[in-house]
Parts: sequence; structure tokens; C-alpha cells
Amino acid sequence: MKVEYLLAAITLGFFSGFHCIGMCGPIAMALPVHHRSLSLKIISILTYNFGRIITYSLFGLLFGAIGQSFLFFGLQQKLSVIVGICILIVLVFPYLKIKPTTTYFNFVNKIKARLVSMFKKNDLLSLLGIGLFNGLLPCGMVYMAVTGSLLGETVFHSMLFMTIFGVGTIPFMFSVSYISQFISSKARNTIKKVQPFVIAIMALLIILRGLNLGIDHLSPKLTQKVGADHICKQPIKCCPKK
Repeated sequence: MKVEYLLAAITLGFFSGFHCIGMCGPIAMALPVHHRSLSLKIISILTYNFGRIITYSLFGLLFGAIGQSFLFFGLQQKLSVIVGICILIVLVFPYLKIKPTTTYFNFVNKIKARLVSMFKKNDLLSLLGIGLFNGLLPCGMVYMAVTGSLLGETVFHSMLFMTIFGVGTIPFMFSVSYISQFISSKARNTIKKVQPFVIAIMALLIILRGLNLGIDHLSPKLTQKVGADHICKQPIKCCPKK
């Protein structure tokens, strides 16, 4: 597994933290933990974030399996191009003024209803549940991470990609109540403006990777084995010629 793949996950997760402050920040700040002792408060917040990471990891497991089906048929390079294009589409989607469907609203409302019921409780299991369901809420940055998980070499790598992405969001999610003390409003706005360009560059690199142009490090020339050759690493021993 290439280090660059995991580095992309942690980078995307870190930059997503600024987005998460606006989207998930209200949930994080409303957690029923402020009356607890310092140590228990830290454990409670980590429990909530652990729930989010579990959901993201399950996303990686699911979409990693989908990505492996493309790899089996020798189509993962084409998938890489499709993923890059999808990320670019997600970036411009907010400007398309497309109204969500009724199904979308029903799904979100059900998730919010479950969150409200869990907020009324006051235990670690409820905080874990809040994190699990929080991870299901629609989020453009999570969608981008999911598309990246499709390109994992194995299902485990895809799951690890989403796990590391989730870990990358923790610094800002953990300190969301105090982040304004360290980063000015002007600095946050600047980072938010730069964030789409960073993601766009990542998308273009993913597209280049799939184009198989023979450019070292950017778009290396790759040949993929398909079908039984992909599954069988030693064809002489486990797939003997007839």
C-alpha cells in the first residue's frame, strides 16, 4: 500500500475539519458532556468521535468491496478517472441549485430524530450512538473520502483510508468549542477558500493516475491482471496449466 494513499486520507480529513466545524460543529458543541469532570469529558468527546470513525470505516469496507470488483475485471484505472471526475462534480454541485428529493429529506429527518432521542440520555453508549448516526448525515467531504476509498488495493486498505480520514477530522472536532481562540475568523475564511482548490488538485491527480500516461509518480504505466490472475498470485501452484 502506497504511503501517498494514506497521506491523502489524513490530509483530506484535516482539511475537512474546517468544513465539519460548520456542518457538525453544532452537534459537537451540544453534546451533554460539559457538566462532567475533565477526564470524563475528554473520554466522552473521544467516544463520540469514535462513533463517527466507525461509520466512516464501514463506508470504506462497503465501497472498498465495490472497488475490488472493478479491480477484478481490470477496470480500476477507469474507475480512478471516474472518481476524479465525481470529486470535481461534488465541488461544483453547491452552485448548481439542484433541490434535494423528498427521499433525501425523509432520510435526514429520521437521522435527526434518532439523534434527538440520544441527546436526552446521558451515558457513553448514547454518545457513541450520536457519533454513529452523525456519520450518516449527508456531507460532501465524506462523499469525497468515499470516492477515494474506492481506489484501495484491498478492502482493508479502503477501510483504513476511511478510518484515517476520520482520525484527521478529530483535531478540529475535538476542539470545536475552543478553536476560535486559536484561529481568527479571517484565517478560517481563507482556509475555506483554499480548500476547494486543494481538493480539485487531488481530483486531477487521481484522474492522471487512471489515464496511464507513463509519467513517473503522476501517471505511471500500469498493467492489470484480471479475473483468476488477480486472485491467484502464484498461477503455477494454485492455477496449474492443463
